[in-house]
Amino acid sequence: MKLHQLNYFIAVAEEGHVGRAASRLNISQPPLTRQIQQLEQELGVTLFERHASGMALTEPGKLFLEEARHARSVLELAIDRVKRAGRGELGRLDVGIFGSGILGTIPKIIHQFRSRYPGIDVSIHSMTKDAQIHALRNRTLSVAFNRLLEPLPDITIECVEREPIFLAINSESPLAGATSLELGKLTKESYILFPTVGRPGFIEKARGICHDLGFVPRVAQEVGDVMTGVALVAAGFGVAMVPKSATAIDIEHVVYRPLVDLPDSAKVDLSCVYLTDDNSPILARFLETLRSVAGDAAL
Repeated sequence: MKLHQLNYFIAVAEEGHVGRAASRLNISQPPLTRQIQQLEQELGVTLFERHASGMALTEPGKLFLEEARHARSVLELAIDRVKRAGRGELGRLDVGIFGSGILGTIPKIIHQFRSRYPGIDVSIHSMTKDAQIHALRNRTLSVAFNRLLEPLPDITIECVEREPIFLAINSESPLAGATSLELGKLTKESYILFPTVGRPGFIEKARGICHDLGFVPRVAQEVGDVMTGVALVAAGFGVAMVPKSATAIDIEHVVYRPLVDLPDSAKVDLSCVYLTDDNSPILARFLETLRSVAGDAAL
């Protein structure tokens, strides 16, 4: 039994007349009559009572009409879902993030993507840089976000934005009274550096910035993530250099000040990464959304 046979049967049943059904289906009457006869032979049931004025459903025919409409509806839904999946509008997207990656631009991108494509389930995974690359290669991740990535032959690295660096300061520090600061003048401060995993990373970036300004930072603590680093600032252990997105962390006794003596090269990148040969339509939709949001943010 084929879909067109169901459509022919439904048309005849609804019109109650082969001629009108043929006109509705834009086919001639003889082939339609043959298709109905073949359907009845295949089922071994008489579906219609033939009268001079038209066709009337038998009791089995009435039951089959209900089932035919249901079957057609299910099949049409399946076809629609497959087509939507092919267009990247239905399915699943697994996204890898890191510590401060849940702040700033990334949530905006994901929110916009989910709004545009509600049929796609988005799953977020917090992972180290090495774990993200491994998961991309195993295709358990579709795309990931991270910073300071080394070039890899099979991975595309696409910069989303370059963030300026701020200084997180305890609100009771004399430094908190300033509206901006010069890092080169803060050589005697105790610094909290992060993260201790995923090296090379932001911790090396922070040390390099200090080196370029002519000093070696006095390190009070090295911690695993930005949240812990900012929490230690709140506890009075020292100050911490953080990317702008981390200034969204609202913790009592912590304020953030821009560092005005840093060159443009001191900005830290936020990049998305994905397999270069991944032709998934869902990934293509996500990258389209990402570029739209990143472009709007740059205006």
